[in-house]
Amino acid sequence: MYIKNLTLKNFRNYSAETFIFSPGLNVLFGKNAQGKTNCAEAVFYLCTGTSPRTRRDKQLIKNGEKTAFISCTCAGRYGDAEISAAISESGREVKINGNKITRNADLLGNVFAVFFSPQELRLIQDGPDERRRFMNLSISQLSRPYFVALSRYNKILEQRNNLLKERDINLIYDTLPVWDEQLCKYAAVIAKSRADYIKKLSPLSAEQHAYLTDGRENLKISPDKKYKGSEQELEKRLFDELSCNYDRDIRLGFTASGPHRDDLTIEIDGVDAKNYASQGQTRTAALSVKLAEVEIFKQECGDYPVLILDDVMSELDLPRRKKLVERAVGLQTIITCTHAERVLYGREANKILIEGGAVKR
Repeated sequence: MYIKNLTLKNFRNYSAETFIFSPGLNVLFGKNAQGKTNCAEAVFYLCTGTSPRTRRDKQLIKNGEKTAFISCTCAGRYGDAEISAAISESGREVKINGNKITRNADLLGNVFAVFFSPQELRLIQDGPDERRRFMNLSISQLSRPYFVALSRYNKILEQRNNLLKERDINLIYDTLPVWDEQLCKYAAVIAKSRADYIKKLSPLSAEQHAYLTDGRENLKISPDKKYKGSEQELEKRLFDELSCNYDRDIRLGFTASGPHRDDLTIEIDGVDAKNYASQGQTRTAALSVKLAEVEIFKQECGDYPVLILDDVMSELDLPRRKKLVERAVGLQTIITCTHAERVLYGREANKILIEGGAVKR
């Protein structure tokens, strides 16, 4: 899988530009604030339908403009494809080979992408939301049923939480079982998929971490809740858990249990990384998780994703920079940095100089 070319119109700081990528190593370089990250963001957006930097699409539109347009040609999972997105303040229109798609689920899986930037340290340092977001985006690329279940779960959860704020207690008790029956159906899909994903992620992350640290540190990832059994067994167990906690949820005014509250435990040498890891350890642990994600895509689908490394090299010491470049061999990698030669170490690459939202040829 790889991106062949990318066209940007009124996207972030770009007026109109086209990029040609190689299937291997690509380096976007230039001074800070020139548009390197914006280009990398556009690639990820066309692969996943999501920006790694903002959840509001209208922020992607260039200042002073009303619409933005991005498109790419990719060698994807189902052959070559043209993917485009027209973005306006009122919404967006995404097309694959000229055909409009109405669901993001139809976009996911055409080309996989893994994005890593210094902001990904939130995966280790911040609260459970960031770790759930990581799992949701990664698993959704691999599984459309998961994405659909997650979307429906969130909608039903919102309805359930609204019901819990009602003043009519009898109405709440009468209606909760109806919502819970639907909620647990999708919750079981989410819980089972995450359990299977973490089972793959944990050993691969440990392997990548050992590689980056020369075996000096051990990384362990585990779920905070153990979901065992089939989807049917999980569905019943989750339903019973919700049923036993009606009084608590009514008192709180929201649903206090379920996959939307799950978390990951990340440890380095047996110590909680969130509270005790140094900045360097945190950075290496987050990068190890992302490299493990790359390997999961390869194992599950037989092909590597597009690996996007945004301003990562400046944050790593020399040995780890070299190891990271070695890991990038054999897949399309897009690296953003200020100086191309400082990250290549003699390797051949497609080098693209960016100045003021334009490619300098």
